[in-house]
Amino acid sequence: MVMTLNSLMRTASAGALLAATILVSAPGAHAQATGGNGGWFVPKAAHPNAAPARPVQRRVPVAAPSEDEESAPVEQQQAPPILPLPPIPAPPTVAKASPPPAAVIGVINVQAVMQISSAWQEIQQVLGARRDRLAQAVQREEAAWRGEQQKLQAQARSLTSDQIQLRERHLQERRAKDQHDFGNQARIIQEAAQVAMHQIERELEEPNGIIAAVAAAHNMNLILHAEQVVLHVGGQDITEEVGTQLNKTLPHVFIPDDGVDPEQLARSGKMPTTADEQRQSQGSQAPGPQQAPASAPSESVLRQHH
Repeated sequence: MVMTLNSLMRTASAGALLAATILVSAPGAHAQATGGNGGWFVPKAAHPNAAPARPVQRRVPVAAPSEDEESAPVEQQQAPPILPLPPIPAPPTVAKASPPPAAVIGVINVQAVMQISSAWQEIQQVLGARRDRLAQAVQREEAAWRGEQQKLQAQARSLTSDQIQLRERHLQERRAKDQHDFGNQARIIQEAAQVAMHQIERELEEPNGIIAAVAAAHNMNLILHAEQVVLHVGGQDITEEVGTQLNKTLPHVFIPDDGVDPEQLARSGKMPTTADEQRQSQGSQAPGPQQAPASAPSESVLRQHH
């Protein structure tokens, strides 16, 4: 009986991690469908600048140096190896070509555009509320599970070993079901955020999107992130203009209803899916008889900066 209760206590010690585990358990594979980081969406708050992860330093056993090694000069110990140097062909002469047009540069602050965007604020408000409700449900279930575990401990003296094992197994099954159910709800919320954010991405970044339109209106042919620019003049910053146009064009976004699984919605055929978008992109980038294969699309600027 004591051993059974000890195993139950080990299960309970892992219970404190349930809330944190569930709320971040949306599989990373689903984030990959929209660019790879499932982590760009934080409701009700801008993303803090995450501190870079510190690499784990592992000590490797090193044999003590011999007397000869200790007496050898440092330069001799650190001398690089001498390796073969195979010959390489001389590059051909490249024919002269017409120069590119002169660069007319603009800058944009994507984070500032999001702060202007009413659609982005809607995403934060709606999905932030859903995540708050999920967190509260996790906390309630955690408290209820611990109450059942404490009740079992209090009644252990009056129960047989088989009865304790049966109730312990029920608690473990309840824990596993909680992790599955709450993890699935967290995934649904995360994917709903991806659906909503992708609408803003497409509106801004497509070849005929808002950024391209605003740049063309100013005859700009090169747009840089404001964070990459040390100095620019006010007329080169298109942030506010892009944010204003975004609110006019896309004041609201479609967000799947609460509890609606975006993956099931995609399978229903009620609207185009990311798979359709990918097939269309691959078809438009298919190399012609004398065309080089198109390179992979770059990551969304929204996900790079959020």
